[in-house]
Amino acid sequence: MEEKQRLGILSWAEEDRPREKLVLKGKSTLSEAELLGILIGSGTRSLSAVDVCKLILQETGNDLNQLAKLTVKDLQKFKGIGEAKAISIVAALELGRRRKEAPPAKRIKITSSQDAYDAIKPELWDQPHEEFWLLMLNRANQVIRKERSSAGGVAGTVTDPKIIFKAALQHLASSLILVHNHPSGNLKPSEADLRLTKKLKEAGALLDIPVLDHLIFTDHGYYSFADEGVL
Repeated sequence: MEEKQRLGILSWAEEDRPREKLVLKGKSTLSEAELLGILIGSGTRSLSAVDVCKLILQETGNDLNQLAKLTVKDLQKFKGIGEAKAISIVAALELGRRRKEAPPAKRIKITSSQDAYDAIKPELWDQPHEEFWLLMLNRANQVIRKERSSAGGVAGTVTDPKIIFKAALQHLASSLILVHNHPSGNLKPSEADLRLTKKLKEAGALLDIPVLDHLIFTDHGYYSFADEGVL
């Protein structure tokens, strides 16, 4: 272990390098020194970035709260820490402090088509061209993510089911609500809308990500496939 500490990070096994380790094994597997090492990027001729950060942590009693009290000038007193690296450390710790103080955002719960319409309204209100959006829900029917799948012209947009379900799988959605707008204000679904909805519903059933509804959005109201019994 002592020998590895004297070597530069690039000579470490890939799975032990801080950045690669974070990607391969997850952020929780990294020590405080390794996380700080990612921030500063490089060390000195004789010390790796992680070793430099170990020395900094030792001086603060391995206490991140004490580390957060250090100023940019305080940090610059450590060998290998210039102004840019000191600023990176101070900025990262300040972000952590602000995150701790900020209350978690309250998630919108969808219990009706009106809830879904209200949830997507900020994205589609006054939109002059057609867009297709996804409301991704967790098991409690709370919106975990809103994502635009495609955008087109005034008359329509092309939607790819593969892109829709790739996004749903990536964000671990338990179910979906589909939304697309009609800038013309026409609430009647087209034959293409009906075919696409059927196709996406079938795909969702196969992937165990049910499509709960599909809304046609206009500034003055909406059409719900579920409410109308055509989903």
